[in-house]
Amino acid sequence: MSTTPFVLAASAEMLFVDLPVADRVRAIHDAGFAVEIWDWRGHDLDVLEALAADGVRFTSMTGYTTGTLADEAGADELLRTAAESVAVSRRLGAPSLNLHGTGLDGRGLPVVPAHEVTPQMWDTARRTLGRIAELGEREGVTFVLENLNTAVDHPRTPFARAADTLDLVRGVDSSHLRLNLDLYHAQIGEGNLIELCREALPWVAEVQVADVPGRCEPGTGEIRYAGVAGALADAGFTGVVGLEAFASADPAAALAAFREAFTVD
Repeated sequence: MSTTPFVLAASAEMLFVDLPVADRVRAIHDAGFAVEIWDWRGHDLDVLEALAADGVRFTSMTGYTTGTLADEAGADELLRTAAESVAVSRRLGAPSLNLHGTGLDGRGLPVVPAHEVTPQMWDTARRTLGRIAELGEREGVTFVLENLNTAVDHPRTPFARAADTLDLVRGVDSSHLRLNLDLYHAQIGEGNLIELCREALPWVAEVQVADVPGRCEPGTGEIRYAGVAGALADAGFTGVVGLEAFASADPAAALAAFREAFTVD
């Protein structure tokens, strides 16, 4: 019998985009998926909290609103807004709080772009993530560091590659700091996805997916996601796989394609 060993979730920021956010959340939930959101400041939290109380499962949200990893002032700001995000995550029951190397603007561009990442920046980022892990331990939540791509979507974002995020998370080595391994970004930046998954899996809390090119659902591009799903299942991964993708046409059909790709024998 074919089934999925994963918790399947989908982004309410990228699907059913012609609907109000609350209706997007409900549509994803009604289709049998957990729900992910981005920056909580743009949402009516009372409405989302009511949806959570009514059975919607939120698996992930952005875990900061401003701040950066690699300079001291930015790190203090990151910690301050991460603490605010923890309070929101409690309202929604979202266990994973997503981080990047620096804040991203409305176009996905880094708020503090990096022409190069210096050894000092690496040291500061490691210290910042250690503080983040301590916050997560105190509050009983998990922060996840997401890899991005710099070639297409997020040029000059520091610590963007999967190799960078893996190095940082592995160095902190805390159960309250894990990876959000985004395979769409990794395919653009690095490729070799199955081997990347196998190497990173001990530190992964979530895997996010979209096809390349186009950032739409599995089956619209070059990635054979059924093979990735089989490798994840064989390695014993049973965590969240999130569809962070646009629908190439009908959102319901995109969700169905996602489910099929991550259903394994």
